[in-house]
Formats: sequence, C-alpha cells, structure tokens
Amino acid sequence: MATILAIHAHPDDIEHLAAGTLAILAAKGHRVRIATLTAGECGSAETDLSDTARIRKAEAAAAAALIGADYRCADLADLGVFNDDPSRRAVTELIRWAQSDIVLAASPTDYHPDHEAASQLTRDACFAASVPNYRTGPAAALAAIPHLYFMDPIGGRDREGCRIVADFGADIEAGFAMKQRMLSAHVSQIEWLARQHGVTDPLASMEAWSRRRGRDFGRPLAEGFRQYRHEPYPKTPALQDLLGEALLIAAS
Repeated sequence: MATILAIHAHPDDIEHLAAGTLAILAAKGHRVRIATLTAGECGSAETDLSDTARIRKAEAAAAAALIGADYRCADLADLGVFNDDPSRRAVTELIRWAQSDIVLAASPTDYHPDHEAASQLTRDACFAASVPNYRTGPAAALAAIPHLYFMDPIGGRDREGCRIVADFGADIEAGFAMKQRMLSAHVSQIEWLARQHGVTDPLASMEAWSRRRGRDFGRPLAEGFRQYRHEPYPKTPALQDLLGEALLIAAS
C-alpha cells in the first residue's frame, strides 16, 4: 500500500480539487495524509485571526478524519506564503512527516498567490525531502524523491483565463458523496465565499467544476491531475496505477 500526501495552501482547497480521488484511494486501503500551509486565518469577516485559524484547522481535521486521514498545518501566514528557505524547510518537514510515496500539490498557476507559492514550495520540498543534510525537524529524510502531481487550479484556468489541460483524470463518481461530506465540514467558509468570491453555494460550485472536468473524459464526474516529470523526479505512473479502473485518459 502507498502513502499519499495532499498539500495545498488553505483548508478546503483540497476538498474542492482532490477529495474525490483521496476518498477512492483511502477506500482501497492506501494511507492518506492532508496538509495545508496556512490555517486560512484571513478567511473570515466575523472572527479574528486566532479564532479563525482555530476554527478552520478543526474543520480541516474533521474533513480529513472522514476518510481516516491525518491532518497537519504548517502555520505559515495566510496571504503570506513565499518560496523562501524557512517555508521550504517547513514543507519539507511535512513531506517527511507523511513519509510520502506520492505528493499531490497545488497548481503552479492559479488565481491566488498563496496557491502558486504553495506549488513551488511543494515541488522544491519534494526534492529536498530525500537530502539528509537538509535539516528540518524530527521527521526522517525520505529514501527517494516522491512522485509529484499537480491538482487543477480553481476553475481549471490560470491567471490569464487560459484553460489548464490535465494529463489524466480520476473518475470520482464512487468518491463524490464523500467529497461532498468533506467539503461540507468547512462550515465557516459559507459566508466568506459569498462575501469574497460571490460563491453562494460552495457545494454546487464544486459539483459544477467536477462535472465540467468529467466532460473532458466522457464521465459524469472527475478530478484532473498533471505529473511533474522533470529531472530527477520520478517518471513512472504511480498515481495512475493506484487509480486502476478509476483512471481516465482523454481521447486524442
């Protein structure tokens, strides 16, 4: 069995973009761990930073627990994620804590600066995780660089509105009910998303995107992924193999 770590910037990002896949993998018996770089403490107009952080981390832990996953937060500042050495060490420690075989990361291009910085940090931390002399904390260095995959950006588009094409998809029909439950755990974000993003129904918005990505693969519901294969990252199809019958390849 494999260990899969999903890392994104804020609580609820992973639930929007990869929870269906994680639910399917957890149901197959694989070990799933979930991490966010921030507690999303800026995501409220009703509670202060510390209360918002406490609420949102509790929601993230509750969502992860639904699929038997552990949750950790690196406690970097919301709207303050940058690709610097202290942050890279914090993310490297998360990857080592998880003892990750596969890492699912944020898209390199997205609407939010924290998302893009989280992607770069995770990419570089995957490389650093197997370097013993790069000291980060109590977790042991990995034996090898883990397989790295990028989730979709929010809405499937970059900052200029150009569509991002997935390498492959995961058929999440079997995991969609759990994906809905995991996203529903983030109760504190309902009012915030309406205020800041104009999204009055997060569950409906998530379902609309899942169905839009599904149409790319001729299935009702899907999540998209891209594999990072540059030297010296692993090139073998680890996540694809784990998905098995849920793997979707777009028609050429």
